[in-house]
Amino acid sequence: MAQLIDGKKISSDIKEELRIEVQQLKEQGISVCLAVVQVGEDPASCVYVKNKKRACSYIGIESKSYELPENTTEEELVKLVETLNQDDSVNGILVQLPLPDHINEDRIINLIRPEKDVDGFHPINIGRLWTGEKGFLSCTPAGIIQLLKRSDIQMSGKECVIIGRSNIVGKPMAALMLRENATVTIAHSKTVNLKEITKRADIVIVALGKEKFINSEYIKEGAVVIDVGMHRDVNNKLCGDVDFMDVEPHTSAITPVPGGVGPMTIAMLMNNCVETVRV
Repeated sequence: MAQLIDGKKISSDIKEELRIEVQQLKEQGISVCLAVVQVGEDPASCVYVKNKKRACSYIGIESKSYELPENTTEEELVKLVETLNQDDSVNGILVQLPLPDHINEDRIINLIRPEKDVDGFHPINIGRLWTGEKGFLSCTPAGIIQLLKRSDIQMSGKECVIIGRSNIVGKPMAALMLRENATVTIAHSKTVNLKEITKRADIVIVALGKEKFINSEYIKEGAVVIDVGMHRDVNNKLCGDVDFMDVEPHTSAITPVPGGVGPMTIAMLMNNCVETVRV
């Protein structure tokens, strides 16, 4: 029977470790503050922002919330980010994506000072990731590394196939797996013979955004499968990019949806916030 990788448990452990660390920092007179900026009322964004605030409260990180109307102009948002950049009491800045269509996301991301970019999206932090320098790591890929490490899953020397090449998951995931000495292949929508490629992988990380797309025909017996997808099926139940019921019997370890990768993203965001004050 496959090992079920419990993201809820692992993220809870990380948050508890951070809560203790933040308490110790406070005793030294050091505080941590995250500014969260949301434009509009995208339902998914509202849920994410609420969960981030809850995590801050539990760990002991101060959170400043800026909830702006949908019709906020790009220049108004630029002005707010510049103000937060200059505010020494703010350690991390998070602008919740997606932004309304009339606002240039790249401009806003690039405006956040790299040392306050706790999402790890600034080009400087992305560059540091690829060169191995110290910088903020993208939260979801960093969370997946923690899932694997804390589940005692070997990465060094293993063949890893990542399905998806987004700037948020696929590309940074490849860089982090290379850091762990895995042999990495990135597959995507234009990949030919995808099944042949994935069936040789010891670890398959799926982030392609297609409901239950990956079935057992794509998976080598005994592989580890990490599912980054999040959808609602025809019965309105949460599911991932992997057909869990079909794939699970053929794996040595697998993440469920929900309760796998999802909880790790916020845990690693909290870790990045604390990282801003670590010596």
